[in-house]
Amino acid sequence: TMLPIVSIVGQSQSGKTTLVEQLIGEFKRRGYRVATVKHACNDFDIDKQGKDTWRYTEAGSDAVAISAPRRLALVKLQDGNDSIDEILRLLGEDFDIIFIEGFHQAHVPKIEVYRKELKKDLRCDPGELKAIVSDDTLEVDVPQFSMRDIPGIAKFIKERIIGKRGDDTLLYVNGSPVILNQFAKQIFANALLGMVSSLKGVTEVRSLEVAVRKKGI
Repeated sequence: TMLPIVSIVGQSQSGKTTLVEQLIGEFKRRGYRVATVKHACNDFDIDKQGKDTWRYTEAGSDAVAISAPRRLALVKLQDGNDSIDEILRLLGEDFDIIFIEGFHQAHVPKIEVYRKELKKDLRCDPGELKAIVSDDTLEVDVPQFSMRDIPGIAKFIKERIIGKRGDDTLLYVNGSPVILNQFAKQIFANALLGMVSSLKGVTEVRSLEVAVRKKGI
C-alpha cells in the first residue's frame, strides 16, 4: 500500500487497544488524518434485525452503505477473504496514517506490545518487527519504548514509517493487488497523470484513482 500503515500486535490482554487509542489521540493532536482497522477473529453483525439496512442485506444485496451528514458505514459481504489489501482499497487514500490492530499475517510494519506479567513469547515475525512497547526490557535488536512514552512512539512512527512515504502507483485486478516493478509504475503513472492533467477543469493532481469494469461482468 502507498499509505503509511502500522500493525499493533501482541498477546491478548497485552494492551494493544489502549496503545492504538492513545496513538490515535496523539496523531490527531498533531493534525494528522487517521484511520483504524480492527481485525476480528469471529464474524460480527452491526445491522439490527428489522432495520432497513438489515432488510437490504437479507434481500440479497452484496453491499449496503448508510450515509449521514457526519458518518458513513459500509457493510460488504465477504467470501472468507479479509485481507488487509482489500480493506485499504475500500478506505481510500485520504489519510496520513493507518493503524491496524491484529492482522498478524499481513506483511506490514509491526509494533508489538509485550506485557511481562503474561509470561509469553513475542508473537511477531522478527523480520517485520519495527519496535516493542513493553513494561520490561527484552533481548531484541529493535527500538523499545515504555508503555507511557506515547510521544516517543509517535515520533518513531512519524520518522520511520510516515517519513518514508513517497509517490507510488498501485494496480488492483479483480480486487487483488498486482505487484508492479519500478519501470511499470513509471509507465502507468506518467501516462495517466499526463492524460488527466490535460483535462479541462483539472488543477493540481495529488492522487488519482481509476476504475475500469468490463461490460457484462
